[in-house]
Amino acid sequence: MKKFIFLACISLFSIIICPTGPQAAISLEKAERLGRDLTPLGGERAGNSAGTISAWDGGLTEIPVDFKAGAHHPDPFAEDKILMRITQANMHEYSEQLTEGSKALLAADKNYFLNIYPSRRSMSAPQRIYDATKRIALQAHLTEDGNGLLNAAEGIPFPLPENGLQVIWNHLVRWRGNYVDRTCVFTPVTRSGDYYLGKERTETRFQYSLPGMTPEKMGNVILFVKHTILGPPRIAGRILLIHETLNQSVEARKAWAYAPGQRRVRRAPQLSFDTPDAGSDGIRTVDDYDMFNGSSERYNWRLLGKREIYIPYNNYRLHSAALKYKDIIQPLHLNPDYLRYELHRVWVVEALLKPGLRHIYKKRVFYVDEDSWSIVAVDKYDRYGKLWRYAEGFLINYYDVPCMWYTAELHYDLQSGRYLVNLLDNEEKNTFIFDRKKEIEDFSRSALRRAGRR
Repeated sequence: MKKFIFLACISLFSIIICPTGPQAAISLEKAERLGRDLTPLGGERAGNSAGTISAWDGGLTEIPVDFKAGAHHPDPFAEDKILMRITQANMHEYSEQLTEGSKALLAADKNYFLNIYPSRRSMSAPQRIYDATKRIALQAHLTEDGNGLLNAAEGIPFPLPENGLQVIWNHLVRWRGNYVDRTCVFTPVTRSGDYYLGKERTETRFQYSLPGMTPEKMGNVILFVKHTILGPPRIAGRILLIHETLNQSVEARKAWAYAPGQRRVRRAPQLSFDTPDAGSDGIRTVDDYDMFNGSSERYNWRLLGKREIYIPYNNYRLHSAALKYKDIIQPLHLNPDYLRYELHRVWVVEALLKPGLRHIYKKRVFYVDEDSWSIVAVDKYDRYGKLWRYAEGFLINYYDVPCMWYTAELHYDLQSGRYLVNLLDNEEKNTFIFDRKKEIEDFSRSALRRAGRR
């Protein structure tokens, strides 16, 4: 606990002396730590002193011989045994290693638990991402208002972050492959466990991360997304097209929507911030998707330091084709028998709503994996400062790329007992297809019109 307070004080001091203005790039001396005592993306290479967090040794780098591209990923840690189980009865013993959201879930249901497994630091990425991170760390910085990223492409811009906003930008542009075409299900679940299955297809071109990308070539677009609702029938056929911008100080996100009833493409300027996300039954906001996305301008960001936290990690069992959706989805939460938690170091970032600005969340606390820069959990507070919602991202290493990404994303409404789950693909023929190239023309308004007429 003393270590956390010390780190938090250092982080707060760095914010005071270097507020959310243009951030200086790190020195060559600091950059030389990447790949030495730090991982190539900035995590601490060593394990912890207690031996409960392992050292990073390169992560998963081999593809199982029985794996086929687009199929479900066999579990490389299937032989791991459960180390312990955290329940409502013993949660007080592990309070320092739990998020506030996890505590709330445990307190609300005596049948809920966290199965704790050995810490496996499986994050890995191509060498070019490591090389790009070391290169751009010497030059990357934020715009004056912090709402844009400059002099960065391909790699993690702030592998040695000095404030909370830099950590969030690492998440926004983290490595997730060059392209992805995925089909998965989503469903809001009532307190009693009733649900319907929706299906969606998402096609993405990660412009920021493409080989040889430069700030000049990027065209101020981080990524292109086309999101198609395949079911249920009452909302099937809706398509969203998004161009996510790198410097939102210059140009905000561009979005268009195709409505099958009107057979028209319209601009969708409302697709941001706390607008309720379609199909989420009001449980998730637009900027909740991917744990956080879009503009950071409505919050003041504070880096609270690092903590050792039990987080969802290496959830290959949850990803398995051997499971049916009815096996996984239960009242109040997913079936905890299929969930895997491990002890990892995370960056903790607090976001406080700026005075005079509007958002349904007055405060958010983000827990960010030190190895992949993925947000793995979020505590979300209402306007009275009470914990209201909680989100978790269940990571696996898609070792055919390789990259860390979610195999499920959960958003809980702790006050109503409802939750939303998406990205499950257990019963789908294909999961994430990473080798299907997507051209910029595939994400044009004319392409959206053509897709809507089919």
